[in-house]
Amino acid sequence: MTGPGIAMSSTVPPAGFAPLARRAPVAKIVALALFTTAALFTREVAALGFALTVTFLAAPLFGITPWGLLRRGWPALLGAATVVLSLALFAADRSGTVLVDFGPVVITSTVLGNALSLALRLLAIALPSILVFSTTDPTDLADSLIQHARVSPRFAIGALAAFRLVGLLGDEWRMIAMARRARGLDAGRNPVRWFTLFASTAFGLLVGAIRRGTRLAVAMDARGFDSGLPRTVARPMPWRPADWLLVAAGAVLAALIQLIAHR
Repeated sequence: MTGPGIAMSSTVPPAGFAPLARRAPVAKIVALALFTTAALFTREVAALGFALTVTFLAAPLFGITPWGLLRRGWPALLGAATVVLSLALFAADRSGTVLVDFGPVVITSTVLGNALSLALRLLAIALPSILVFSTTDPTDLADSLIQHARVSPRFAIGALAAFRLVGLLGDEWRMIAMARRARGLDAGRNPVRWFTLFASTAFGLLVGAIRRGTRLAVAMDARGFDSGLPRTVARPMPWRPADWLLVAAGAVLAALIQLIAHR
């Protein structure tokens, strides 16, 4: 996905340079769930910093450079900056040592610590998720869900269709924006006008996504995806020992995060 959302890769990096990208999607998702759940239940800066360090060190093993991960995750970085700014301005608890006292803006050590921990927690959850899903082929994900997670083909194929349509949202956003600009609808430097145009564009994108999803659901039902008959597997995907190792590594890293948080 490009444009207003998180960039998603349509292809998995070359196998020789991305050993973790070749792992079964279910194994990657389970390891991700263990890792991010451990980060979710801690606000210790050291533990969250460890989680982010592991994420950036593991990025090349997924075929993505740390800088490329930051570029893909710019919405998460923007969200983290927003968290820090909002807490710095509106936090109720302003105990601790005063670090900045500029008119109505008073930033204390407690405010800074809370803002930093929440921002790091957001990044420790978002960036590993981007790392996993941007290196997962949608078809491989559906095959792995059916063969390894034993989910119903209806759910897996629906997830495949939704995953493939995510990349269209960025293109459609740009098309709506250009069409409105061609009609003379431009915010210029007016922030109120910019927000109004942003909200109306987002609403138009939502309406288009719902219509496309409805048409896709009807088309899939018409082709027998809801027939209830057993479906064969076109591409067998074996579960290898390396997949177990990845899940075990996720569990170990999750335990280390909690250990650092409660040391």
